Amino acid sequence: MADSRPSSPSPRSAPPGQAPPAGPAGDGTTGQQPALPPDGEMSFVGHLEALRWTIFKGLAGLVGGIVVAVVFRDWILREVLLGPLSPDFLMYRVLGLDAVEITLLNRTVTGQFFADIGVMAACGFVIGSPVVVYYLWKFIEPALYPHEKESLRFSSAFASFCFLVGVAFGYLILSPIALQFFQQYALSQQIVNEWDIIRYFNLMLFWTLGTGFLFELPVAVFLLTKMGLVTPAMLREYRKYALTVVLVLAAFFTPPDPVSQILVAVPLFLLYEASIYVSTLTARRRKKEA
Repeated sequence: MADSRPSSPSPRSAPPGQAPPAGPAGDGTTGQQPALPPDGEMSFVGHLEALRWTIFKGLAGLVGGIVVAVVFRDWILREVLLGPLSPDFLMYRVLGLDAVEITLLNRTVTGQFFADIGVMAACGFVIGSPVVVYYLWKFIEPALYPHEKESLRFSSAFASFCFLVGVAFGYLILSPIALQFFQQYALSQQIVNEWDIIRYFNLMLFWTLGTGFLFELPVAVFLLTKMGLVTPAMLREYRKYALTVVLVLAAFFTPPDPVSQILVAVPLFLLYEASIYVSTLTARRRKKEA
């Protein structure tokens, strides 16, 4: 027996020739509903597929950075890797250092080959790192609320900026000071300082990339404050301990002379003070949104 009850229209349907009902979902409701992150709209396998393509695109950015480094290989090897070996290096004059020439030796069969490959990979990482950060942001973006997107967009750009500034500081300030200190330090005039190329490359990599990661401190504080794990009052309370940590890091990254340690410790401590300011603004905004 057929059902004689009148069928009700679907919430999203409308009579022919008539506009759909008002409302953000077209279901007859009025008013603005909060934008929800699209959790549940994509399956677990779909998320894995999106993550896989994000990883591929990030790796493609790094490969693209390496390709750019290979294209400019001769200039990078001559001016970037081997530039600080010459007393005429620009930063020696800027810093007022009485520089001497540094001599490199190759003591292994594969030393120059792996140094060449390592320089291209390191330069490609620095060049391609903003691309990696961008695609990670694009992967996370759909799951965020509008105000969260704005915060993460800022932190992504800020992280890339701080890393590049740290790399520049490590290469242009820290490395010249450290190189000349160790080159001119001698137990006796009978001992000649001649450096192995692999050790030289590893030190340059440590000073430049290590400083780049240290300069990410304000970004880390920003994210921790957003999660409620760090407060401005906590950072102010631990300022004296932070100064001790900064001095230890400066001693670890620099030669054992007070001038270079202070030269590195001052920017790091200023970064900590900037982190307090960033935390204060972030906490104020977080409280306002709550």
